[in-house]
Amino acid sequence: MKTLAVTLLIWLAAAAAADPIAGDPIVIAHRGASGYLPEHTLAAYVMAYAQGADYLEPDLVLSADGHVVALHDLTLDAVSDVRVRFPGRVREDGQYYVVDFTLAELRQLRIHERIEPATGELRYPRRFPADRGSFAVVTLEELIDLTQGLNAVTGRNVGIYPELKFNAFHEAEGFDFVAILMAVLDRYGYQGADTRCIIQSFEPEPLMRLREEFASDLPLVQLLGENAWGMNDVDYDAMYTPEGLATIASYADGIGPPINRIFTGFGADGRAGISTLVRDAKAVGLEVHPYTLRVDSLPEGVDFETLLALLFAQVGVDGVFTDHPDRAVGVVRKLREQAEE
Repeated sequence: MKTLAVTLLIWLAAAAAADPIAGDPIVIAHRGASGYLPEHTLAAYVMAYAQGADYLEPDLVLSADGHVVALHDLTLDAVSDVRVRFPGRVREDGQYYVVDFTLAELRQLRIHERIEPATGELRYPRRFPADRGSFAVVTLEELIDLTQGLNAVTGRNVGIYPELKFNAFHEAEGFDFVAILMAVLDRYGYQGADTRCIIQSFEPEPLMRLREEFASDLPLVQLLGENAWGMNDVDYDAMYTPEGLATIASYADGIGPPINRIFTGFGADGRAGISTLVRDAKAVGLEVHPYTLRVDSLPEGVDFETLLALLFAQVGVDGVFTDHPDRAVGVVRKLREQAEE
């Protein structure tokens, strides 16, 4: 543990000395430094901060008593020991839902690396062992306290990039998730277009509410999925069209598409296949932050640094979500150095 603490201090000092400058694409730490430590844990967020990420990204859901917690799924089966701690607390589909547990109950869980619940195997086999460590559920408030506290001591201005997840589900459970989230952000001073807080959602409705009903001028990003995923009753195919992008631009500031909607692979001539999505989005004033760059899950025939350099230097994306912030920060710095030569 002492060695880890010393290493983190060295990383913090290096990150503070080499903060990104205006115009650099941003590095968004996807669920923290989730390529190295279990996602959405304080340890993963500290490591992401230390590795130089510009934004720390929490997926957000609600507990039974209305606390905003950082978890990706509606259910707990893939990232916790809930079946051991609370046997029998399942719904009819056999799953354990976050919203059925109070924060005090969630605190009793051991959070671990993501597994496939049916088999117990790691989703990404080379990542942190699922049977190691003692990690806990993190609230949005705790993440903000961590981020703002580290900003105070390092002089950096790292932001947060929360994803409001499953809004329609939470509404059906009796929660106004948008209002709950805004109350937390307001309390911590996240207000104004220049604030280092970007809100994202796969569902258009909460983003529209933020812009219209709440008159929020925080940056908003519409995440784009695939119709085949069958989620949220949203026609994502329509969103990818120039007309769909223009509609998004009426209530949001950017889009977050899957990488394969931008980079389509290499052709027989060795050239990278690039769609028109980034060009079309920028034509209507939208920034583009694709997801998710993972060292251990890349498109065929390309390595992490090559793909990232392509997205930044040739395609012109404005930032990326990544499980490996250190690697992405290294690419940004190298491109900056090359531009300054």
